[in-house]
Amino acid sequence: MFLRDDKICEDCLGKLPWRGVARKCYRDSAPQSATAVAMIGLHRSIGTFRSKVTRYIALSEFAKSKFVESKQFESEQLVVKPNFVDVDPVTSTLVRSGGLLVGRLSREKGIHVVAAAMSMLPKIEIDVIGTGSEQTVLAGNDNINLLGWREKAFIIDRMRAARYLLLPSICYENFPRTLVEAFACGLPVIASRLGALPELIQEGYNGLLFTAGSAGDLAKKMTWAEANPDAMEEMGRNARSTYESKYTADANYSQLIQIYHDAIAATKRFLVETAATQRA
Repeated sequence: MFLRDDKICEDCLGKLPWRGVARKCYRDSAPQSATAVAMIGLHRSIGTFRSKVTRYIALSEFAKSKFVESKQFESEQLVVKPNFVDVDPVTSTLVRSGGLLVGRLSREKGIHVVAAAMSMLPKIEIDVIGTGSEQTVLAGNDNINLLGWREKAFIIDRMRAARYLLLPSICYENFPRTLVEAFACGLPVIASRLGALPELIQEGYNGLLFTAGSAGDLAKKMTWAEANPDAMEEMGRNARSTYESKYTADANYSQLIQIYHDAIAATKRFLVETAATQRA
C-alpha cells in the first residue's frame, strides 16, 4: 500500500525492498517480510515478471505508473482496464440527503480522518456501512450511524438516497469498486486527493477532492456539499454519465477482449522471432 506510520512511503520502489524486513512491513512480521523480499528478489533476478507474462492489467494509470517505476515490468506489458459494475439508473425522485461511507473500517481507509471531521460538523449526519478495527473510532458520535455489514442491494439503495460518498483513504487507492458503484447510482464522491482518486474524480464535475489526512479540509468539503444541494445533484448526474461512458459491463467486455487479442498477437510475434533466431 506504500503506507508506513500513516504516511506514504516509496523507499523500496524500484529497489530490492530490504527496508521492509527491518520495518516488518508485511503483516508486521520480520520473517514474513523476509520471505516476501526473497521472492521478489529471486523473480526479479531471473526475469519472471518480464518474460513469463505477455500482458498485465492495471486498474488505473496511476497503478500502471507505479508498476513501471518498480523496474520489474516493461511499460508495454501493462494495460489499463478499470473496474465495472452493472447497476440500473436511478428512477426515484426522492431528495437526497446525508453522507455515506462504505467499506472496510481500517486505519489506511482514513476512518480516523472522518471521525475528526465529524467532530467539527454537529449538524451533518452520515451512514457508515462496514466493519473493521477502526469501528470504535466512529462510535460515540450521535451523527454517525453505524450500520454494520450489509448486502449489496441495501448498499445500492442507500447510494441512491445519499447526497455524497466519502472516500477518505490515506493510502494509495487503486480503483475502489465502491467508487464505480457510487457513480452508477448517480452519487458524487468526496475523496482524498491521493493515488488514483484524482484520476478518477473530476473536481467539481462528478465529485470533490480534499487534502488526504486533513480532517479540516474534509469538513470544509462536506459543509460545501450540504450547502449546495443543486450543485451536488448536477455532479450526481455527471457521475452517472461518467459511469455510462466508461464503467459499464459492455464497455469493460470490449476492453478485455481487445487485451486478449493484443496478448495473442504479441505471443505470436514472440514465437516467430524466437524461431527465426534459432534458425539463424
